Amino acid sequence: MKSFKTQSKRVLELMINSIYTHREIFLRELLSNCSDACDKLYFKGLKEGLSGLTRSDFKIRITADKENRTLTVSDNGIGMTAEELEHNLGTIAESGSYAFKNQNGNAKTEDDVNVIGQFGVGFYSAFMVADKVEVYSKAFGSEEANVWTSSGAEGYEIKKAEKDGYGTDIVLHIKADSDDEKYSEFLEEYEIKNLVKKYSDYIRYPIVMAVTKYKEQSEEDRKEGKPMESYKEDQTLNSMTPLWKKNKSEITEEEYNQFYKDNFYDYKDPVMHIHTSTEGTVSYKALLYIPSEVPYNYYTKNYEKGLKLYTDGVLITDKCADVIPDCFSFVKGLIDSELTLNISRETIQHDRQLKLIESNIEKKIKSELLDMQKNDREKYDGFYKNFGLQLKYGLYSGWGMNKDLLQDLIMFKSVKSGKYVTLKEYVTGLGEDDKYIYYGTGRTETAVKSLPQSEKILESGKDILVFSDDVDEFAVRMLGDYEGKQFKNVMSEDVSAGSEEDKRNEDDKEMLAAVKEALGEKISKVKVSTALKTHAVALSSEGDVSLEMEKVLSAMPNGGTGVKANKVLEINGEHPVYGKLKEVFAADKDKIADYAEILYSLARLTSGLEVEDPTAISDKIIDLISK
Repeated sequence: MKSFKTQSKRVLELMINSIYTHREIFLRELLSNCSDACDKLYFKGLKEGLSGLTRSDFKIRITADKENRTLTVSDNGIGMTAEELEHNLGTIAESGSYAFKNQNGNAKTEDDVNVIGQFGVGFYSAFMVADKVEVYSKAFGSEEANVWTSSGAEGYEIKKAEKDGYGTDIVLHIKADSDDEKYSEFLEEYEIKNLVKKYSDYIRYPIVMAVTKYKEQSEEDRKEGKPMESYKEDQTLNSMTPLWKKNKSEITEEEYNQFYKDNFYDYKDPVMHIHTSTEGTVSYKALLYIPSEVPYNYYTKNYEKGLKLYTDGVLITDKCADVIPDCFSFVKGLIDSELTLNISRETIQHDRQLKLIESNIEKKIKSELLDMQKNDREKYDGFYKNFGLQLKYGLYSGWGMNKDLLQDLIMFKSVKSGKYVTLKEYVTGLGEDDKYIYYGTGRTETAVKSLPQSEKILESGKDILVFSDDVDEFAVRMLGDYEGKQFKNVMSEDVSAGSEEDKRNEDDKEMLAAVKEALGEKISKVKVSTALKTHAVALSSEGDVSLEMEKVLSAMPNGGTGVKANKVLEINGEHPVYGKLKEVFAADKDKIADYAEILYSLARLTSGLEVEDPTAISDKIIDLISK
């Protein structure tokens, strides 16, 4: 028995118990090693002009033996001599594939030979599921075979052995089941097929296994209840050629859609796909999809964003969140790139590569969405109904950092047309001297159109955008402006202040002061407004906090920490109600308080705010009517 050439038993224990987080990845690691072995021999054939070595000659075989509890993974690749077994397997973290890459410039050729392994530790993941591992190997061109045997960190031995043909057979003696771990599942056909499909579906060589099939029964046998006769037949478990590595011209729309449905568990076609590749500082291929409907848990904490991450067709992780920005978290798909992985191949070693990919991906997604917006508006409107809220959250959560990325993608309903308009479309419709992009808050176009302040703006020919989501006003605050035009809430006090000040504010100062005194701290100001036409009264706000912001913040668990809008009660000086107020004040100054409370409550209702004490207000109205 030889000892491993690294420090101690603890090293291998670390490899097995700490580096890898999922036991099932052992099969991925062994299959990747087999693929590397085939690639090495294929490359040797190209380099040395060996005849009879074509890519179709290579394959990988999996054999499960439940009776003897062994799982064998075999390849007809380059194989290893006794010295190479000693060097590659006797020294933990000694990677033959990594050395091969260094010697051959990553082994890239016109035939795209690209070995996967880097660290020389993947093989030892076998000990997570096996208490003994045997490696039978015969190097290409050699007459001698050897077997490397180990039961773990205690050490290993190498002996001469018998083996037909060159290549390597890795025999795993699967551990006995325990209360916590069911190792027997790795001997089941369905589990092996699932793992190959999940992690190694795109390894370039066929992964073959004898699977159970059943002979068709006769009608007589079925009636007699005879069991179906089974037999074994070789089946290739992997698809080998990734869809994203094919030329776009070779792929039909149906194939793109079927791939999406098969891999991302959706029964509906996506609204669009993006198939792209980049060569340069970081090279990758990407196949991205936008779902046609919102996932059921999308706007919940349980939703996990991320793209599948592959390295040369081998799945590294199902959800890599670092390659997609939060604002585009609805995008599903995958990235295949020769990234620098950490020692377990489960995470990325340097995030600089991911930052570059994320930057490229977000630009590509934006470009494709803008193209859809321009050339297929109906489809874009459908997309926006589903995911527009996420784009607006992206503006707000980024504190304006995503302005350039998202401002041309967001849309709002138009009060005039009832359709979605982009900010650019709104601004294009403005006159040269117009300074503002007007908006109102409300759940529908009708609600915003019905706001008392909207009437005069619409009559002047200007449009109003409908801010129907809680985040809308917060999002545009992050934008600040669009092409030099400021966003203006129709319910802000300075909309009416922009008109010539009504002289009645001075003439009726005493009466207005009495109204203000009656309402106390509920409002910050009372004024005669020139912004109202047919409506008697309205609420507006002054300062940074709007009425809608107060409403949204008050609904939060902490009550918005007491943030309140500075409310302004605006009274239409041309409305009969204003004359009635003057009459009441002249006859009995004390009675103005009841009228003030009623007008304030009505203004709250038209502004979409709750009435603070509906019973008291109802009693006041009944009392006035009954007199």
